[in-house]
Amino acid sequence: METFMMPAWAMIPFGIMLLAIAIGPMIAPEKWESNLVKLIVSAVLGTPVAIYMIAMGLGHELVDTIFFDYVPFIILLLALFVITGGIHLRGDIKAKPWVNTLFLAIGFVLASLMGTTGAAMLLIRPVLSTNQQRKHKVHTVLFFIALVANCGGLLTPLGDPPLFMLFLRGASFTWFAHMWMPWLFTGAILLLLYFLVDTYYYNKEDKAALAADEEQVEPLRLTGTINFVWLLGVVACVAFLNAGTIPAMGEEGANIFLKYLREIALLVLMVLSLVTTPKKVRYEDNKYTWVPILEVAALFIGIFTTMAPALIFLRENAASLGLSHVWQFYYSTGLLSSFLDNTPTAVAFHSMACGLPEATMNALDTVRVAGVPEILLEAISIGAVFFGAMTYIGNGPNFMVKAIAEENKITMPSFFGYMIKFSLIILLPVYILVQLLFL
Repeated sequence: METFMMPAWAMIPFGIMLLAIAIGPMIAPEKWESNLVKLIVSAVLGTPVAIYMIAMGLGHELVDTIFFDYVPFIILLLALFVITGGIHLRGDIKAKPWVNTLFLAIGFVLASLMGTTGAAMLLIRPVLSTNQQRKHKVHTVLFFIALVANCGGLLTPLGDPPLFMLFLRGASFTWFAHMWMPWLFTGAILLLLYFLVDTYYYNKEDKAALAADEEQVEPLRLTGTINFVWLLGVVACVAFLNAGTIPAMGEEGANIFLKYLREIALLVLMVLSLVTTPKKVRYEDNKYTWVPILEVAALFIGIFTTMAPALIFLRENAASLGLSHVWQFYYSTGLLSSFLDNTPTAVAFHSMACGLPEATMNALDTVRVAGVPEILLEAISIGAVFFGAMTYIGNGPNFMVKAIAEENKITMPSFFGYMIKFSLIILLPVYILVQLLFL
């Protein structure tokens, strides 16, 4: 009997799904704001894929994707979203270059601990409040997007969604931390560049504005601090409640409560955050809304469903697609992560790496992590996380930070203006250095 091979055309719905996410906000911004529209797009594209896979006898692959990828993914994001949404930092301190650089450095570190979205939402408003008297502050938001909303999240699977998906595929919790050298190098270079740029603009500020900044000072104050306890609980759940530390969780016959022990614990922590956080902190100070996480849930059910045949095709045809060098995986992952969502991009290239011939794998690296050469997993991880900052649509927090900045009357660059004025001239050279030095 001839073995079934996934046809290339089966990837079309996945491509359309990613294309819709990329251009939807640009061509139909008002309609695309509706989460119902996003859910309809997911259903229209995902339903035929599900029917096709079941008809081809691949229903188990679809079930695995939905129940062991999508469900853990969305529950982790939900827990982080709720818990970090209960922490509020307010204040207005002197907007000197070293102060702004320190803000960004703290956010860069926090991104790996509380996720890029959590760190960005915690710090963006205090950063803008601190700089409200200054005229030149667009550059601060741009570097904030790069450092806090993207590059900082490289060291743990909590840092950025693509890393959590690679964690689910077999990389250990602590494995990501060994990428500290490219993380530190990138952070140091970008922070140094930011300090020099901010110093330049600080010296161009009106003296009266700087005097007002000196006078209008409000000490930093943190509320909702109980959520740091629940955040530590999230770290512990991801680090220890998995098949690596509890083998029974990975057994095929394990009951559903054991299989989803981590997700159950995360939901409990989420409820504790909702119960213990004062409503004023969450809903008034943080202007908390459920819309962003519902948007992620609506979009990613379509992404994960349509992605299932694409992953099978890439795994089956990896040897013939021409990618066999580390730099190719790095830049290919980075390019797609810049214009599409970086989570499915990372998963797709991991699947492709899994399908490489054994001889090619051994030539790249004899050490295996998550079933692929370690150096390839590094290239995919770094490419997905770092290049997510190349455009507003590369990573979820980018648009959120941009929207908050515009709420504060800051005129942000357009989609292409962001690339021309910032990412192509600042970020891309740094990312090329990362590849030359570490990959």
